[in-house]
Amino acid sequence: MNVEITPNYSYIFDFENEFIHQDTRVWMVKNWTYVFYYCGIYMAVIFGGQYYMQNRPRYELRGLLAIWNTLLAMFSIMGACRTAPELVHVLRHYGLFHSVCVPSFIEHDRVSGFWTWLFVLSKLPELGDTLFIVLRKQPLIFLHWYHHITVLMYSWFSYTEYTASARWFIVMNYCVHSVMYSYYALRALNFKPPRSIAMLITTLQLTQMVVGCAINIWAHGFLQTAGKNSCNISEMNIKLSIAMYFSYFVLFARFFYKTYLSTNARKGKRPIQVTASATATSGHQYTSVSSSSSSINNMNGKADIQSLLASQNVNKVKAQ
Repeated sequence: MNVEITPNYSYIFDFENEFIHQDTRVWMVKNWTYVFYYCGIYMAVIFGGQYYMQNRPRYELRGLLAIWNTLLAMFSIMGACRTAPELVHVLRHYGLFHSVCVPSFIEHDRVSGFWTWLFVLSKLPELGDTLFIVLRKQPLIFLHWYHHITVLMYSWFSYTEYTASARWFIVMNYCVHSVMYSYYALRALNFKPPRSIAMLITTLQLTQMVVGCAINIWAHGFLQTAGKNSCNISEMNIKLSIAMYFSYFVLFARFFYKTYLSTNARKGKRPIQVTASATATSGHQYTSVSSSSSSINNMNGKADIQSLLASQNVNKVKAQ
């Protein structure tokens, strides 16, 4: 391990020390395109699942949801603790250019490299977040599933290139998910964290999108000034990444406004439940119009029954 480039870890696990990045890259180069099949299956399952659940009662799954979110929270916290030191070390000793253009976090740092590999792989099981939304019959918004499939595809593609700027994206994602899944776990366990925490999570994600766009702009500038051989990121990757991060920013900003700043939000028509999602508070459950409509229909139904009974009584009186 190159001590000059890597931070001085207080402890390195055997499974981290045995990580060989070349093997994982070969595997990903051969198999990354399978991600398109995974995304296709994912889309079929979630929308087919919604159709299947239309006329069926929702599953509660609170215990399973608590376990799921707790495991993801622990994984994210561990990932943040094992990758953030490398980014801080590089920024302090080598500067912004190295952090954006040199993939030493994979090639020279086995600890950060191992957790980078796990990060990329974890985007596949994280699709399971959506199953809880479908089975619990909660609103599935575009931001949720769009975020899941694009992050999965981009992460797997970027690993084949050893995209240097990915160290920023990985550390930010691990850190935000540490807070987010911890929040979801508490909610699933019937704790009631203040609403400000949900607002903080969305704010952190908006910040993540702004920083992501900035990193791509810097990467583009470094490519122009230092040359393609000096900065390990492709023009295609920059275009995909900035398009992805900008679209996330727009969607999250819209969600933030509707949830916390709109007239309805100020009047108290706020989300009543938060569900697990890779997109922070994008899994909020709203008091739906359909629920209101069903209540109105129930009231109307009761009124119709009462009218029918009244008319029957009148007819009985007339018959007598």
